[in-house]
Amino acid sequence: MNRDAKKVRKAIMQRKKMRGITPKNRSYTTKQFISPLPTDEEKHGYYPNIFDGIGQGNQKSELISGMILKGTLSIILFFGIGIMWQLDSAMLEKPKQWTSNALTEEFPFANVYHWYNQTFGSPMAFSPTNTANGEMQSLVLPVIGSVTESFQANGTGIKIAPTEKSPVTALSGGVVIFAGKTNETQRTITVQHTDGSESTYGNLSSIDVHLYQPVQANQIIGEFSPTTENETVYFSIEKDNQYIDPIQVIEVDDNP
Repeated sequence: MNRDAKKVRKAIMQRKKMRGITPKNRSYTTKQFISPLPTDEEKHGYYPNIFDGIGQGNQKSELISGMILKGTLSIILFFGIGIMWQLDSAMLEKPKQWTSNALTEEFPFANVYHWYNQTFGSPMAFSPTNTANGEMQSLVLPVIGSVTESFQANGTGIKIAPTEKSPVTALSGGVVIFAGKTNETQRTITVQHTDGSESTYGNLSSIDVHLYQPVQANQIIGEFSPTTENETVYFSIEKDNQYIDPIQVIEVDDNP
């Protein structure tokens, strides 16, 4: 029995030596697994999602499908209108007339805005309120100065020469349908009014309104500073595709 016990103890000691354990120093050479520090994403609750790629793929496919559908419908509409104009049928006269008006006539922004205000109130809190329901009343020239070029001489409008830096105001309430530069009058603003007329202000030094902005009568829409190259403000009124003498319109409204 003693011999068997000694053999067992000897076998145990050999196994301990193989594992790196000695009787005097019983430290274990085991490996320690230290978890890495949490990343910023893990600290803030972000973890990668293996389904992100699948979701993005579905969104991309839906977007591509929508673009293809819209493109197909546009092509069908384009060729449908072309075929309609080629056919001579009494049933197609009204659709032809509607299509022609939609493509050639300008959209009545001012009338729509005026109708919206009357029906639902002002669509935006910061939108100005038109006076006299947007109609042309108490008209005055858009800038203070002398008329240096008459309507008869110009053919489309008049030219006004301010003597100093002056604000330019809207003739009446309406909606801005153009605000930018043209070859003829450089910085230019065109306002569409509820009666279907349009007033244009050109050769301005600065523009203080943006496209499709509602404006009220006598609201400042720009500024003019006379220079040696530019001494006059261009001003015109157009209705039913015909230019009107602004002086005559203002005189008639001021002296009924």
